[in-house]
Amino acid sequence: MSVPLLKIGAVLSTMAMVTNWMSQTLPSLVGLNGTTISRAGTSEKITLFPSPEDGWQIYSSAQAPDGKCICTVVAPARSTCTRDPRSKQLRQLMEKVQNISQSMEVLDLRTYRDLQYVRNTESLMKVLDAKLKQATASQKNLNTKTFQDLKEKMDELLPLIPVLDQYKSDVGMIIQLKEEVRNLSGVLLAIQEEMGAYDYEELQHRVLVLEQKLHSCMQKLGCGQLTGVSNPITVRASGSRFGSWMTDTLAPSTDNRVWYMDGYCKVKRVLEYRSLNDFIKGQNFVQHFLPHPWAGTGHVVYNGSLYYNKYQSNIIVKYHFRSRSVLVQRNLNNAGYNNTFPYSWGGFSDIDFMVDENGLWAVYTTNQNAGNIVISKLDPQTLEIIQSWDTGYPKRSAGESFMICGTLYVTNSHLAGAKIYFAYNTNTSTYEYTDIPFHNQYSHISMLDYNPRERVLYTWNNGHQVLYNVTLFHVIKTSGEL
Repeated sequence: MSVPLLKIGAVLSTMAMVTNWMSQTLPSLVGLNGTTISRAGTSEKITLFPSPEDGWQIYSSAQAPDGKCICTVVAPARSTCTRDPRSKQLRQLMEKVQNISQSMEVLDLRTYRDLQYVRNTESLMKVLDAKLKQATASQKNLNTKTFQDLKEKMDELLPLIPVLDQYKSDVGMIIQLKEEVRNLSGVLLAIQEEMGAYDYEELQHRVLVLEQKLHSCMQKLGCGQLTGVSNPITVRASGSRFGSWMTDTLAPSTDNRVWYMDGYCKVKRVLEYRSLNDFIKGQNFVQHFLPHPWAGTGHVVYNGSLYYNKYQSNIIVKYHFRSRSVLVQRNLNNAGYNNTFPYSWGGFSDIDFMVDENGLWAVYTTNQNAGNIVISKLDPQTLEIIQSWDTGYPKRSAGESFMICGTLYVTNSHLAGAKIYFAYNTNTSTYEYTDIPFHNQYSHISMLDYNPRERVLYTWNNGHQVLYNVTLFHVIKTSGEL
């Protein structure tokens, strides 16, 4: 009795140890525990990539005192994942591990069932043991009936023999499985060192999940105040010293087209790339030729249309890409043009279109405003001015500017050493001087725009197309965890 039960215990103990190894150690070998989720109050941090080189980022965050939350998300562009042939080998190993796991589940079920049978026969063995002791003590009283009873009890225990034989076989299988798992560990560790242990399909899935979390997070975040700008992320180096590039700020998340406009005057050609990855590679684009050349670099694409300033005029134009036609154009009342009131870098940057969470804006100045920056909210359908604000800040002293949540942020220079120096809030008609560092990597910014869909800054910096993540102070609209 004691020997079979000892074997049963050994089998169960071995299975428990191997199962524990499968559940805890194996995921780290194949990279399945690469995502780290930590919670502190209402904050959540998810990390997939060890460095920015693995993909350009989308980032949004908030402080977390007294009912406010932090939402920090870093996501790579989907196109950065490419197929590695070694991932096929990794998948095959994972299938083998899965087969081993299934075999162990069968062993576990069978061991549990047989153990129950052994426990049920324990009472029979005790009765038999008692009768054997009684027969040994009183051999004179042995008779045919006594021997018949002993034989019947022994016959009831006969099914236990194949069960114990099965235990011996299972012990051998456990030893074999342990050896296979040990061999797999060595192979998987070698693959991990060589390729980082990530199956790209799994990585792609994580990116999709992360993007969903990003969308959910941003839906819960209201408008916020700018508190910081990240280091620059260079997407591409192309074109001349001046230009602009952008995505449609009102397009659905599946629309990743990029528009590219090289130069700041007398140019009509707009390139439309199918995706950010195509833009990076300089492939898969179509050309649009505008009916009128543009002036400056302050253009935006908004809901399928390009808004730009017609060269040598204060006429603003809405050009629809799909129909390849001008839907509306009108004079921007008294707005300076032709380098009358440009930014400090010049370049016919008199009129600057912007889009934020509140809609379409134009930033410019007039003689009546003595060269100070004017902000006008525009009707995107008619281009009529809905409301205007005089900021009191001289436009020629501004390097560039951008709108976030109804607030205009102004840099004090377009050259190295620039910082975000001034902010005008149209919601309260108030201004303040700020001191937000802004790393001007290539020393000459000629375009700076905020994209509310992605919550990043797009810049054209001395022939480089660059992104900046922004940090905003938010207040949650609705209750609940992020």
